[in-house]
Amino acid sequence: MTTTTISTPAGRRASGPAQPAAPRSRRRRAYSSDQPRRSPLLTVLMLLALVYFLLPLFWLVVASTKSNADLFSSFGLWFAQSMSLWENIQAVFTAQDGVYLLWMRNTVIYAGTAAVGAAFLATAAGYAFAKYRFPGSNAIFSGILGSIMIPTTALAIPTYLLFAKAGLTNTPWAVILPSLVSPFGVFLMRVYAADAVDDTLIEAARVDGAGELRIFFQVALRLLVPGLVTVLLFTLVATWNNYFLPLIVLNSPDLFPLTVGLAQWQATAAGGSGSRPLFSSVITGSLISIIPLIVAFLFLQRYWQSGLATGSVKG
Repeated sequence: MTTTTISTPAGRRASGPAQPAAPRSRRRRAYSSDQPRRSPLLTVLMLLALVYFLLPLFWLVVASTKSNADLFSSFGLWFAQSMSLWENIQAVFTAQDGVYLLWMRNTVIYAGTAAVGAAFLATAAGYAFAKYRFPGSNAIFSGILGSIMIPTTALAIPTYLLFAKAGLTNTPWAVILPSLVSPFGVFLMRVYAADAVDDTLIEAARVDGAGELRIFFQVALRLLVPGLVTVLLFTLVATWNNYFLPLIVLNSPDLFPLTVGLAQWQATAAGGSGSRPLFSSVITGSLISIIPLIVAFLFLQRYWQSGLATGSVKG
């Protein structure tokens, strides 16, 4: 039998049998306990949440394939016998001399300009709050945080009165300028810039003789791209789906975005008790309107992935 030498408290050595190795089953249980455990309850909850978010989109796709009559005579969550998707698309783009394309162009201009401008301003402001110390910075940032809690609908009427005094109502600027302000984007970019941009990089650039603007555009901005893209997508979706502000500040149908234009079609269809075949056009137009958002998300998500990979390597 193999013996081992054991040290006693008195410094003497005693010989005894070697301790047997841990049983294989015990080691297997210890190994399995380190692995992440799956919870059936959490799995069910996640599946329910997935159904909750995807069910309206599925209904929208199904309803876009139905005619105006089939919308009221067939089951809502499945296709009708006749496929009317192509006819609905043609009706959307030919109704009122193709005004849907005009609304789409307006929406792209409003949302694209506001998203790029808001993302840049929020990135610059967040970087300044994170990396510079100036009098009143905490008070100003606290005011920005407080403005997040104010609903945008509460600011619509004051915004209209302000723009009416400036003569900007019924112009694209009445929709673009308020959308350039993103308090949540400033907060997000301050938190992100505090960790993404190392102070040693800024000090090294200053030692090399670079100015503050050059440091921001050539050093910091490249590191802040994932956060900038996040703010851009948030603002893009918010401006694309904005309904109340354009409804108040715009009077001309030629300046309407898709939200206001489709709401007018819906009001016309509801006022005619469904006699005019506009319900299918409204639903199909809504389906077409979300396609650019899906494309933008799929195109810009690689910047999120690159940012997460950079952070993991840096950590």
